[in-house]
Amino acid sequence: MIPFLDLKAQYLSIKDEIDTAVLKVLESTQFVLGNEVTALEKDFADYCNAADGIAVNTGTSALHLALLAAGIGAGDEVITVPFTFVATAAAICYTGAKPVFVDIDPVSYTIDVTQIEKAITERTKAILPVHLYGQPADMEPILEIARRHGLTVIEDAAQAHGAEYKGQKVGAIGDIGCFSFYPGKNLGAYGEGGMIVTNNPEYTHTMRMLRDWGQEHKYHHVLKGYNYRMDGIQGAILRVKLRYLEEWTEARRAHAAKYDALLKDSNVTVPIVMPYSRHVYHVYAVRSPQRDELQQKLNVQGIQTGIHYPIPVHLQPAYADLGYKPGDFPHSELAAREVLSLPMFAELTPAQINIVAESLQNIVLGVTV
Repeated sequence: MIPFLDLKAQYLSIKDEIDTAVLKVLESTQFVLGNEVTALEKDFADYCNAADGIAVNTGTSALHLALLAAGIGAGDEVITVPFTFVATAAAICYTGAKPVFVDIDPVSYTIDVTQIEKAITERTKAILPVHLYGQPADMEPILEIARRHGLTVIEDAAQAHGAEYKGQKVGAIGDIGCFSFYPGKNLGAYGEGGMIVTNNPEYTHTMRMLRDWGQEHKYHHVLKGYNYRMDGIQGAILRVKLRYLEEWTEARRAHAAKYDALLKDSNVTVPIVMPYSRHVYHVYAVRSPQRDELQQKLNVQGIQTGIHYPIPVHLQPAYADLGYKPGDFPHSELAAREVLSLPMFAELTPAQINIVAESLQNIVLGVTV
């Protein structure tokens, strides 16, 4: 079997460092926040070229606190895309605000910047672009629109650790950037975790309080806050793994290049890297009108795949109250029917990539004749 993701292989490659780091936390008894989390905040902010990092318990919490810090609340609107993981929209709803969707660009799968301005109303307070699959959204026009309309830009970089837009790492390009450390991410914890980065000291101060029950100092509650703190063990693990992130990213990019070459004549659409982008391939998603049949037949051959994502948020029953209907966002809906994520992780071998590509090509020939 060729797995979609092999977390055990990654762990074994750094086992001694991880085990030492975890034992250090156990001995320190700093189980919630603590020195390792504080150090991770600095390390990750430095990696993103941001002034501050705020470590939290999940990427969803990162989005929630970023929106709250930006003053988003009941009755406000936040522009984003429906072709994303549901957490993007959920975090907006947590604040009492309304997600307002615009379609994706069909090439990059990120927000279609030409549609943003049409979606702005007097209630709009922020734009929330999603750097999907590890490819940055087109940030320059987003920032220009935001400046003209007085809007906050919050980057959903949950899938884009180390991705770059015109040479600048995502997360610190807008006003606030949000990352997830879910285990399957390019930089993943051994449990849940998230990070917020920003260059705005007022946002930093607010989000640090909000993640820890709204406390300015112990038992002095300035805001109605949340228990969104990161565990010390996760901070220690992520500090070890951050040291390997660039090496793992370059391995992913090499794997993607090999897939590109092997699949160029396969009748499936491979990912297109935008000219402004350093793509970090959280997933390697191909497209085919026969997606479901391809997935089924690859599975029979022992090749695991994923679908990111089969139902756009605007068509999810939980978000029916937003009032959207089928056909409202045709590019998102078509992508949801056609994308198929192939195995992608740093430890993937050339032999495994060859098997996946050859199997896919053979199946496509059978499907299309």
